Parts: sequence; C-alpha cells; structure tokens
Amino acid sequence: MGILAWIIVGALAGWIGSMIAGKNARMGLIGNIVVGIIGAFIGGFVMRIFGIDGITGFNLWSILVATLGAVILLFILNAIRR
Repeated sequence: MGILAWIIVGALAGWIGSMIAGKNARMGLIGNIVVGIIGAFIGGFVMRIFGIDGITGFNLWSILVATLGAVILLFILNAIRR
C-alpha cells in the first residue's frame, strides 16, 4: 500500500474508531489519521495472533482491521488517562 492509501485508511479507521469510542468531538483530522495508522498496526497484530490475515491492501477488510486496532488503542489511551 502506498502512503496515500495508508492516509486514507488511517483517516477512515480513526474516524470510525473515535465515533465508537466516543472521542470524535475531541479529535481532529490529523488525530484520526494517526490513530487509524497506529490502529492498523495494532489490528494487524491482533489478527495475526488469531491466525487471520491483517491489512491486505486498500479494501474493506483492511479498514475493519484498522478500525478494530483504533478502538483498542483509544480504549487503552482512555484507561491510561483516568
């Protein structure tokens, strides 16, 4: 995947993940992209633990995996901040 695809997947996954975690009002575009890209790595790692392919390219499955990772990341960050 190219850098533009990572940014698009990161933005979508970060935005969806922030809505699920209830953080959408406090995050901007850059925050969503960063959370989504880091979430893609976390989601890919979690999927590999279960023996499932993680990020496979620019497709719906990759966005779902990245969103899962973004939600995990946001819940961890929320737990640390409390």
